[in-house]
Amino acid sequence: MAEKNPLIREKAFVGGEWVSAKSGKTFEVLNPATGEVVAKVADTDAADTEAAIQRAYAAFQTWRETTSRERAAILKRLGQLMDENVENLAKIITAENGKKMMESTNEARGASGFVKYFAEEATRTVGDVHTNLQKNKRALVIRQPVGVAGLITPWNFPMEMITRKAGAALAAGCTVVIKPSEDTPLSALALCDMMKEAGIPDGVFNVVPCSRANAPAVGKVLCESELVSKISFTGSTATGKILLAQSASTVKKVSMELGGNSPFIVFDSANVDAASMGCFILKFYGSGQVCISANRILVQEGIYDEFCQKLAKLASSLVVGNGMDPKTTLGPLINAKGLEKVERHVQNAVKNGGRLLVGGKRSELGGNFFEPTVVCDVPKEALVCSEETFGPLASIIKFKTEEEAVTIANSTRMGLAGYFYSNDIGQIWRVAERMEVGMVGVNDTFIFDNALPFGGIKESGLGVEGSRYGLNEFQNMKVVGFGGI
Repeated sequence: MAEKNPLIREKAFVGGEWVSAKSGKTFEVLNPATGEVVAKVADTDAADTEAAIQRAYAAFQTWRETTSRERAAILKRLGQLMDENVENLAKIITAENGKKMMESTNEARGASGFVKYFAEEATRTVGDVHTNLQKNKRALVIRQPVGVAGLITPWNFPMEMITRKAGAALAAGCTVVIKPSEDTPLSALALCDMMKEAGIPDGVFNVVPCSRANAPAVGKVLCESELVSKISFTGSTATGKILLAQSASTVKKVSMELGGNSPFIVFDSANVDAASMGCFILKFYGSGQVCISANRILVQEGIYDEFCQKLAKLASSLVVGNGMDPKTTLGPLINAKGLEKVERHVQNAVKNGGRLLVGGKRSELGGNFFEPTVVCDVPKEALVCSEETFGPLASIIKFKTEEEAVTIANSTRMGLAGYFYSNDIGQIWRVAERMEVGMVGVNDTFIFDNALPFGGIKESGLGVEGSRYGLNEFQNMKVVGFGGI
C-alpha cells in the first residue's frame, strides 16, 4: 500500500517542510481489516509541537493580512486538487480506518466540499455598523481571525474532520496546528502537499502526528500554549473535559464536538418501511462508528414487531469484509478495544432480557470484525442506554406513549443528535421542540450539510462546525467606536 499510493507520507509537516520527530521515533499505522502495517509515521512529542506552534504563530502575522478573496482563491484551488486525487485519498481512508470504499470516497468528496464551501464563505464575513447610538458617535463591530488554532481530530472521519475545522480556520485568516488521531494520521498528512501546491504559505498548515503514548503531552501543549488562541476538538466527552480544563489556563476560545447517545424514535403513525430503512442506513454506516449514529432505537408498541422484523431483515443483508473488497457492505471496527465494547454491550443487553434477532458475536473472519447485530426488548437499564456503543449494534426499546419516549430520549447527559419518524403534525412539532439535542431529524436521517451548523448541547459539546456559524468560531468580534463625528 505505502509504495503504491503516492499520497502516503510518514513525516510530520511543519513550516511547509516534511520533518522527522526530534526524537527520531516512529509509530505504526495498522490496517484494521488485515492488521498489516500501512506506514511508520513520525512520533512527535511536546517539543515538536512547540516548534510547530512557533512556525504557525510566525506565519499568522502575514496570513492574517491576506484578503478574504486571496484566501478564497487558494481554498478553491485546494478543493480542486482534492477532487483530482479523490481515488487515492479514499484508498488512504480505507487503509487506515477500514470503512468500505464507497464510504471513503464519499468522505474524500465531502472533505473537498468543506474546503470549497469555506472558500465561498470567506468573502461573506461581515460586521455591523451602529449609527446614532449617541450624538456625535458611531460604532462598528468587525470580525478578525483569532490566531493560531489547535485542531485535534478523530479517527472515524479522519479527512472530513480535518477540512471541516481547517477550512473554516484558514478562511477566517487563522493558521493551524493539527494533531490527527494516532489511528488515522495518514489522511491528514495526505493533504499537506496539496495545501502547498494550492498556495497555502509555509507555516499556515501544520500536522504533528503522534502515538497514543504521546497524545496527552501533545494535546496539553496545544491547550496551554499562550501562542495558541483556539482549540477545536472532536472526540470523547471524557477527553474533551480534560482539554477544556487545560485550555482554561489561558482562557482560550474553545469548540468541541463530543460524544453522543442519539435516540431514534418511531411512532405508531410513522411509515414503517421508511423508518426501518432510515434507521438501517444511519445505524450501520461506517460500521456504526459515527457520533450521530442511532444508539437507542425507541419504537412504539403498535408497530414494534413489524419494525423489528424489517430492521433485522435489512441487517441480515450486510456483507462483512475488507473495505477494499467491492462486495463488502460492513467493514471492521477500528481496533480491538472498539470490538470488545460492542461485544460487552450485546452481552449486557441479552443478559438483562434483550432478545437477539440477528448477529451478536464476532465475525468468523476474526480480527476486528463483528457481525451486524439487532437486539430487541432491550431494557432501559442496559449499558447501551447510558453508553455510546460505536459499533454495528441496533438496540431496540419498546415504549407506549409519546411522553415516555421523550423522557427516555432525554434521560442522558448527551445531546448531539436525535431522530424520529411520525406523520402526526402536532406530534412532530412537540417532539422536535422537546428533544434535548443540537440537531433533530424528522422523517429523515441525513440532515447534515456544509451550510448547516453541526454541534450538540449538554455534554455533547460547545459551539458548532460547518456553516457560517462554524467560521465564526475562528473569529473574534471587536468594537470600534468613533467620537467627534
